[in-house]
Amino acid sequence: MNISGSVALVTGANRGLGRHFAQQLLERGAKKVYATARNPERVDLPGVEPLRLDITDPASVAAAAAAAGDVTLLINNAGISTYTNLVTGDLDKIRLEMDTHFYGTLSMVRAFAPVLAAGGGGAIVNVLSALSWFAYDGANAYAAAKAAAWSLTNGVRLELRGQGTQVTGVHLGAAATDMMAGYEGDLLDPADVVRAALDGAAAGAYEVVVDEWSAHVKASLAGDPRAFYDAA
Repeated sequence: MNISGSVALVTGANRGLGRHFAQQLLERGAKKVYATARNPERVDLPGVEPLRLDITDPASVAAAAAAAGDVTLLINNAGISTYTNLVTGDLDKIRLEMDTHFYGTLSMVRAFAPVLAAGGGGAIVNVLSALSWFAYDGANAYAAAKAAAWSLTNGVRLELRGQGTQVTGVHLGAAATDMMAGYEGDLLDPADVVRAALDGAAAGAYEVVVDEWSAHVKASLAGDPRAFYDAA
């Protein structure tokens, strides 16, 4: 994916990783960057085109695809964490996690696949998580939704290969964003995360594993899960 000269759309671009994506895309020579948010007036980055978008609302997704018919690079970054467990947690919050990370991402892919095809194929970057690969008591709804989004990423990559669309999944541990406020462990610099993600997309990577923790979690999948969870 040649980022220079591309037309990119970033979901959840008003803060956190999304804002860094929009900024670094401009720095890398993107011709246009649609910076989307539920409240586009909160997008404060000079040089972008703010666009209203709620990825959980099919009508909003359709309107965004109609308004941004020149997109060649789709960054599915928007997310939410309700810190909800599965057995006793609020089902509405669990559904919100799945509606955002799985159905919202799928809705964006389905709406923009024809747009990308019309532009020659283009690329999609899905922001996933190390929690795609393990469970964490207190955030199991998030983990389940990100696991579903990982499977979605692998599936749509195969389905869109025929139209020449590149699909890259990005896995990371905890980054210093509003979502992780109050987290007491080490935090990744969001700028470094985005840099790694865009480098991977530019290189045609299927998957970008940003940090050592994510690489450790992925490697553990080949072993006995008891060993991983006992150590964790």
